[in-house]
Order: sequence, then structure tokens, then C-alpha cells
Amino acid sequence: MKYIDLHVHSNASDGTDTPSELVAKAISLGLSAFALTDHDTIQGIEEAISAAENFEKQGKKVVVIPGIELSVAYKGKDIHMLGLFIDYKNDIFSRILNDIKEEREQRNEKMANNLANAGIDISIGKLRHSDKNAVITRAHFAKYLVKIGVVKTNQEAFQKYLSSDGPYYVPREYLTPKEGIDLIKMAGGIPVLAHPLLYKFSDAELEELIQTLKEDGLVGIETFYSMNTGFDEAYVKKFANKYNLLMTGGSDYHGTVKPLIELGIGKGNLKIPYSLLEKLEDQRRVSE
Repeated sequence: MKYIDLHVHSNASDGTDTPSELVAKAISLGLSAFALTDHDTIQGIEEAISAAENFEKQGKKVVVIPGIELSVAYKGKDIHMLGLFIDYKNDIFSRILNDIKEEREQRNEKMANNLANAGIDISIGKLRHSDKNAVITRAHFAKYLVKIGVVKTNQEAFQKYLSSDGPYYVPREYLTPKEGIDLIKMAGGIPVLAHPLLYKFSDAELEELIQTLKEDGLVGIETFYSMNTGFDEAYVKKFANKYNLLMTGGSDYHGTVKPLIELGIGKGNLKIPYSLLEKLEDQRRVSE
């Protein structure tokens, strides 16, 4: 049976593997396809596709699906929307992403200044030392704070310095859910609600979110996920069936940032069937 992974990050955002390394890893693990879904950027897609083409010349094949993970605001929470099969060469889409990137960079500069004013040896330049082109996220802040010995773990960094209710945090200007969905569709992509259980909504709140997103044009929901336990998968399937949403699945692989999560298999027991990708491709053809 063929398996896939529709939620993967590279060092173009907050992962640690290069896009080329992800392709090599996917092939070594026997994956048939994976989606590169970096946060608010499509910067790594061309490299990944080129690497896949080079491997195919050697008789080793993996399909790279151009994707993205957009952050949108919903009732004061940061909600993530995956866009699968993005036209990463769409000029309008690229310009809007650049605007989002600039806003994020201004926010990061303010957060770095807040921490520096508290006596921490930090700057955007130091955060970018290992990768000057990466989209900086709070994960980069956490990794740096561990590196210089301010905290021992990423979790401690978030608790003490990076939490949204802390004194150093600077809020972002987010897209609305509808703006995120419309942006993904404008670029020819399929909008998918990522990891719906991570938002810690009550049953009623989660259903309200899904219903609202469906009315805004949501097409899929991430049903198979590394952090699922017990009946989580069945619980999300219930919403997928009720709201006629396509099911997707992903590891949310970040490399060494999340060392317990491996590409394709999550914590070891994740299996995302190729049949999900076929249904997404059918939807894509219908939408064209």
C-alpha cells in the first residue's frame, strides 16, 4: 500500500531540513507523495520539486505537492489553514505573501527588541544566523533562547518568554478565515483546516468553527495527525462526514524542532493512505 504526508515543514519556515533533504528522506522512507506546507511562504517549493525531478531521473520517485500553511484569526485564536496544490508561481499570491511576510518581520523585530530590553542577547540578525531567508516564527525565538542558555527547553521558552499573555509578546495582524480560504482558492489550491483538535475548543465551539469555515469555502479537514490519540481520528471523521469535507492527513514534520515526530509516520503509527490524495486530485479537477 502507498502512503503520503500532506503536512510537512522545511527550513524555509520553522523546520530544520532543507527542501532537498525532505525529498531524499521521503524517498528513503518509501513515501509516494508529500506536501511542503511551510508557514506563510512558498519559498522552498521550487527547490523541492527540482530535487524530486533529479531523483526521478535516477528511477526514484516521490510527488511533491506545492502547499502552504496560513495563519488566520478566529475569535482571538491563531487558526491554521493548509493550502494544497497551490500555484506557487501565481504573481498575485506571491505579492500577498510578501505583504504577510513584511508584517510578520515587523512584529518579530518588536518582539526581539522587547527581549533585548529585558537583558537578553538577541536580535533578528542572530535569529537568522543559520538561515538568512527563513520565515522567522516563535519557534526560532525558542530555539535561540535554548541555544544561548536562557532556558533549557523550547517549552520553557514559550512559557516564560513567548506566550501570548506574556510581557514580551507582540500580536500579529492576521487574515480572517475567509480571506485565507479565498487566498488559497485564488492560487488554485484546496483549503484544509489543519489539526482541528489542537485549538482546544469545546465540541460546540469546534463545530461552530467548522460550520463557519465550510460556509466560507472550506474543502478539507486534517483528520489523520501525529498528535491524535484514542478516538480523536473518529471524532474528526464525524465532522468530515457531516459537513462533506475531504479528509487529509499529515505528520506536521519539522525535523529536530519536533524530534518525536518523523516524516510520514508521526510518532510511529501514522499511516496516511494514498487514496486521500486521489480524492483531493479529483476535487482539484472538478474545480478547474
